[in-house]
Amino acid sequence: MSLSSKAIRSRSRKAAISGIALLAGGALALSGCSAGGGTTETEEPTSGGGAPIEDLTLKVGTALPVTGNLAFLGPPEIAGVNYAASQINEADLGITVEVVEGDSGDLDNKAYETEIPRVLGEDVSAIIGAASSGVSLQFIDQVTSAGVIQFSPANTSADFSTYDDNGLYWRTAPSDILQGEVLGNLIAEDGHETLGMIVLNDSYGTGLAGFTQEAFEAAGGEVVAMETYNTGDTNFDAQISAVLAADPDAIALITFEEVVTILPGLVDSFPAENLYFVDGNLKNFSEQLDPGMLEGAKGTLPGLTIDDIASFTDELQAFQADNGGEELEDFSYAAESYDAVILLALAAMQARSVEGADIAAELQAVSGGVDEEGEQCSTFADCAQIIVDGGTPNYDGVSGPISFDENGDPTRASIGIYQYGPDNNYAAYEG
Repeated sequence: MSLSSKAIRSRSRKAAISGIALLAGGALALSGCSAGGGTTETEEPTSGGGAPIEDLTLKVGTALPVTGNLAFLGPPEIAGVNYAASQINEADLGITVEVVEGDSGDLDNKAYETEIPRVLGEDVSAIIGAASSGVSLQFIDQVTSAGVIQFSPANTSADFSTYDDNGLYWRTAPSDILQGEVLGNLIAEDGHETLGMIVLNDSYGTGLAGFTQEAFEAAGGEVVAMETYNTGDTNFDAQISAVLAADPDAIALITFEEVVTILPGLVDSFPAENLYFVDGNLKNFSEQLDPGMLEGAKGTLPGLTIDDIASFTDELQAFQADNGGEELEDFSYAAESYDAVILLALAAMQARSVEGADIAAELQAVSGGVDEEGEQCSTFADCAQIIVDGGTPNYDGVSGPISFDENGDPTRASIGIYQYGPDNNYAAYEG
């Protein structure tokens, strides 16, 4: 099965998404990323109709999950950030990126309480993160009130679409309005009439659960149980028992890393092929669970499928190996992290400034915006050269076209549908 369409958000924060993007196979394919280009010694880079571009140094911090219940997302996101910085620096087109790494942690260990002040103290223009919507909400005011951009590659809570952020919050991941609609419809299309859910009790979990329920019930289904838990909980027997007692046809697990503890007690009494995962827990479980334990289970993940960004993931693995990094087991939000840094650098070049507010003022323009203006390009080097030559780029990233609305939300997105095999790893769903 391979379905795709654009999901368009209007300029209004309160407008609903008007379409659904399902991407199960290779419906969309974007080029991989490469660096190149430069200026000759006799030509001074210019922008804005010929005004010289002074060399810029852009300091970008990260608040990504090194620890906590989303730590499995940290390696691909951090790798994406560092890979983008390396390509920007190699291009030598008037801007250098320095990365200051930090740990967001989670709502339990609260690493962000010390890490965000430390990273802000390094005079960064932007902070990439957090991955968790609930964690981002803990420090968004601290970051944006300092005049620093907060740019998340993975926040999907709908709360951010209406948040008062002074124009300084941006994200390359789409709102869960879209993922919930795709997931709810997928479960219904698979023939299930009743649904149970185990849900993380935070803005991400309850928000995504609500949108999933809305879509599933609109398709004629009924949610018969929705059991929640809190970050830091370690025993889920009560939630499992309550959901199983409702005798649902399918169960959606809207969780983070806690799913590893939930699954053994669940699959003993419920068929894996009727389980549904989401971006917060869709990962490679081959080293954690017995072979075949998840075979047939499905899940959704914002972004183009791994198959469609294979050239990028190959390059990212090579970058890791060349720089002493560990081999990546998952690639969730790696492309979105990469694109975030590219967009920040392009916006800084367009603004000829590394001040947070100045960069934010150009982010929509360099993404193409809702009207798809500017000259289309798909690598940093090509886009930066457009700025050097006095134009405005329209960056189509590894994660998709992006095209921000004026509120920092991508106006176009895809949702990948995946299925687990006997090795407890997931691949693009081909059914």
